[in-house]
Amino acid sequence: MNSPTQETTLAKMRTPQPEAPQRYTVGLTDSQGFELAQRAAKLLASSSLVPKDYQGNLPNCVIALNMASRVGADPLMVMQNLVIVHGRPTWSAQFLIATVNTCGRFSALRYEFFGKQGQDDWGCRAWAIEKATGEKLIGTDVTIAIAKKEGWYGKNGSKWQTIPQQMLMYRAGSWWTRAYAPELSMGLHTADEMIDVYEAEMSAEGRYEVTAESLRAAAPVPEHATVIDQETGEITPQNSTAGSSAQTSQGGEGAASQNPSEGKWQPSAEEQEAIRKRELAEAQPEKAAPRPRRERTGSTME
Repeated sequence: MNSPTQETTLAKMRTPQPEAPQRYTVGLTDSQGFELAQRAAKLLASSSLVPKDYQGNLPNCVIALNMASRVGADPLMVMQNLVIVHGRPTWSAQFLIATVNTCGRFSALRYEFFGKQGQDDWGCRAWAIEKATGEKLIGTDVTIAIAKKEGWYGKNGSKWQTIPQQMLMYRAGSWWTRAYAPELSMGLHTADEMIDVYEAEMSAEGRYEVTAESLRAAAPVPEHATVIDQETGEITPQNSTAGSSAQTSQGGEGAASQNPSEGKWQPSAEEQEAIRKRELAEAQPEKAAPRPRRERTGSTME
């Protein structure tokens, strides 16, 4: 009685089962993944819901799709939170915190405040529990004193003056992510950090742009910087420029200056011009003196 059942079962076992369809993921290293990325990018580029940097721009959409695949996030979410500051991509602080909370490796980020509110010692630190080990991972302390020393607090329109508690949490969360899960941030800074470093302003296209003046102000001055005089071509240390101008104003326009840091005498502008003219005159070859011309006298015949 069991033989028909066994024969039916063996027949089913011998019948080849249909293979599951192969699934491809968006990528830039294989042809199938790259073709899928192009098709998805074409769809997103034609949408009016994506930011202007992606509308009609297939390369930007492909890059956003690739980044979304690497961090395991929704492509539209990546596009909305990938902020361009001075031509460089940055994340929003909220996106980094949300990425940590949804990655599944850690518990949700929590924050501890310390110090007295309204004082420079008021600060915040972020922490989370690593699920694999149960270890409590504590991030770096961020305080108002750090914000003032780094120049974040005193910038025009700085949010550190209006919403300091929120900024402390955002900065503590972004620092925690780069310390314990840098692969989630992919090495990118947050938009708030880039704005704090440079005087970035939002343009009409929704981008944050940086002026050349703010880049010069943020650039460190070299210790042995030099200044080239456009008129004379003289190269002088930058520190001596201020000292020479101050001494020139005190001693008159034609007074010679002295470098206060090195104690060396430097000629004034008029003296430098006289020296230059004298050197040019000495460099020219001396012209030979003209030979005296003899007058011919006529001979007389007696």
